[in-house]
Formats: sequence, structure tokens, C-alpha cells
Amino acid sequence: MSAHPGGPATAAPGTRRRPSRRLVRTVTVVASCLAVLAAAVVVGVRALGQEPTVTLLANWTQDDETNFRKAVIEPFERKYHIHVDYQGSNAESQVLGADVEAGTPPDVVVLTGPGELAEYARQKYLLPLEDLVDTGDFGDSWAKPLADGHVYWFPLKTDLKSIVWYPGDVGEQQRGQAAHEPAQWCVGMGSGATSGWPGTDWIEDILLQRYGPKLYEQWARGDLSWQSKQVKDAWKTWRDLVGAGGDPALVRRALTTPFGAVSRLVTTEPRGCTLEHQASFIRGQNAWRQARGRWSPSAPLLVGAPANRAWEVSADLVALLHTTPEARKLIRYLASADAQRAWGAETSGFSVHADVQPGSGGPDADWRVPLARTLRDKNEVHCFDASDAMPPAVRDAFAEATIEFLADRDHLEALLRSLDTLSRTSGLTWLPSVCARTPD
Repeated sequence: MSAHPGGPATAAPGTRRRPSRRLVRTVTVVASCLAVLAAAVVVGVRALGQEPTVTLLANWTQDDETNFRKAVIEPFERKYHIHVDYQGSNAESQVLGADVEAGTPPDVVVLTGPGELAEYARQKYLLPLEDLVDTGDFGDSWAKPLADGHVYWFPLKTDLKSIVWYPGDVGEQQRGQAAHEPAQWCVGMGSGATSGWPGTDWIEDILLQRYGPKLYEQWARGDLSWQSKQVKDAWKTWRDLVGAGGDPALVRRALTTPFGAVSRLVTTEPRGCTLEHQASFIRGQNAWRQARGRWSPSAPLLVGAPANRAWEVSADLVALLHTTPEARKLIRYLASADAQRAWGAETSGFSVHADVQPGSGGPDADWRVPLARTLRDKNEVHCFDASDAMPPAVRDAFAEATIEFLADRDHLEALLRSLDTLSRTSGLTWLPSVCARTPD
């Protein structure tokens, strides 16, 4: 006899009779047949194209994709009876470019690059969102109008980048010492088709913290030369911090280690490294959970400044390419507080939706709540990831240049000249601004 949730079962009244085993078996068989039939009907309807469907492309794969499906896609499908044909890819930009060229783009896309989205908007591939999304829920920092006055994207989740992670048992003095030892920085440059972007984050943040948001924005919109003293200084500071072109073993480790795997070095005995300059999403890695990872503002450790002058941020941005009824419903849903809250609960990313307030409880509240508040603080300056805001060709060349520079620091002058030449190419789409304060 099995136990009830509240304890042992009481004896059944004598007037009640157990169903026979034959009846139980019959009901079980019928139920199983109905379940199989229902599944077959769903598959058949989809195969015949009779179930409403919306196509969605994003960069979440593996565990992230599983969490996204469970937290966001499946509730949408249940509520609206619309199938989401989801494709996740680590080479999302390349996949989207090929689909657009072939004339088969997805209905909805989630990209990290506003610069890339601005180019698609200029080419009339994106549709304005003002009639679908209350952009005031996000503010100009995250749902910024382009020169034509239209808003073409909004954030599904956001991340803070101007931070450094360290194990929970490492004190402030130890962090200060580790920052001056290249071997103590956890650096992994690998990321498949987008390898090199961790290096761009370093250079961007160093420039932002040393010279402030005004100069940072000039550079991010193409108005400051890559060969300027300030930009060159940011590259050299990164070189000195991580040993670019110096210790061959450190360089080899950085060049051959994926960015998502380098965190494991904080859990080895002895530790392989102590500090990681990485966005807030990295806290979701098992290694940082095991090390009880904490974060510090980046400026004191990167440039010796007492506090951050501004905060570099990034976001996964939702955009619309086809205005089908199903796609419009998905856009509205992804912009809703419910969807944003659900996805934020499954990841280390954060929603900046006005109706999704930072949680105050849970075992991670000590690092999550201050981080979330920093992202939403209207008195703080938030600047979008500069390379993500640049035209795709410049963004990709920047990432490749960080890899070359890490391997051979004597190439810096040539690399910066090449980036200047590319940035002056006619026909590139540059965002008018990348820095703003967030609303209440």
C-alpha cells in the first residue's frame, strides 16, 4: 500500500470497491492509445501546415535552448496554440545573413548586435515595433529610435559587462594583487565563428573607464580614429594586463580555450586563475557557482580608477522581419513582463522591463540584486557594447584583430590602420549614439 502525501493512508470505507485489474488494464491501454493518437494528430497537422507557426532564430543552444523553450516558448504555445519553429545557432549572424540572401528569413530574430540590426533596418528588412511594444517599458537605453524615428528592437534580457568576477573566498587585497599578474586573469578567446569577442570587451571597457562615455561614444559611432592615442592606449593596457604577445603558455591558453570553459580554472587545485573580466551571464557557469563567484566594478582592477565612470552593457534584442498574425503575437508576448520575468529567472541575464523588479530573495540575492539595480539605475550611465553597435564588418574585423594582437603585439600599428581603413568604407551604417541613462 502506497502512502498518501500527508502520511499513511486510512482504511477505505467498506462501501467502496477497488476497480478490477482487468478494468485498470483496459483504461491504461485506452489512455495510451489516445495519447499516441493525439501526438500523431499534432505531428500530422504540423506536417500539413495547418497549425499556425512562427519561426524564431536566436543564439541560445544546449542548456540555454532547453531553458528558453521551457520558460518562454512552451507557455506561449500553450496560451496561443501557435507552434514556434525555433532555431538556435552559435553562428546566428551567418545563418541570418544566408537566410535573408536566400529570401527565407525567420519571422522573428533575437540578436546581440544593434549595429547589425540597424543595417537590416536600413535595408528595409525590419519592421517598426511602436504599434506592438510599449517602448517606454524599456527606455531609450535599450529600445532606441533610429534616424527615421522608428524603434526596431527591444531587449529580451540584458547583461552588465563592466565587472570582474572572483571566487567568494578572495579578498579585496588579493584581488588587487592578482590584477597585476597576467596569469591570474582567466582569458578564453574561443567562440566558434565569433571568436575574439572577449578581447573586444576588454578594450571597450578599458577605454570607457579611462576616458569616459563621451569619447567612448565617439569611437563607437565611427568618429574617433582607431589610431588615436586613447584607443591605442586601451589596447596596450589590455596587453599589459593579460600578457599579450608575452608568455607563450598564457597566450596559448587564451587562444585555445573557449570563453565558456576558461571559468573552470577557478575551481582547480591550485587555482589556474582568479579573476575573469566577463559579463553577468558567466555567473551561470557551474565553475562560478561552485566558487561562489562574486563581482567587482571593473575600473579599480583594469585602470586603477576608484569607481566606474560608466557601465558597458549588452542585450539580446528582439526584432520583427515578417508581420504575420503569429509573429505579432510572439513579439507582444516577448515584450511582456511575464515572458521577461520567466526568462530572467532561468538565466543569469536580467530584464530591464519597467514592471519586472529585481528580486530580493534567494541564495544569489547578494550578487544578483545589486547587479540588477545597477542595470536599472537612472543615475548611472549605460553604454552599449561598442563592437555590437558597430557595423558588422567592423565588428568582425575588431574581434579578429584582438586574436592577432594577443599572439603578436608588434602587429598593433598595422591592425589599427586596417581598422581605420575599413571604418571609412562608404555605405556602412553607424548608430548615432550608444550611451544613455535608463528610466525608472
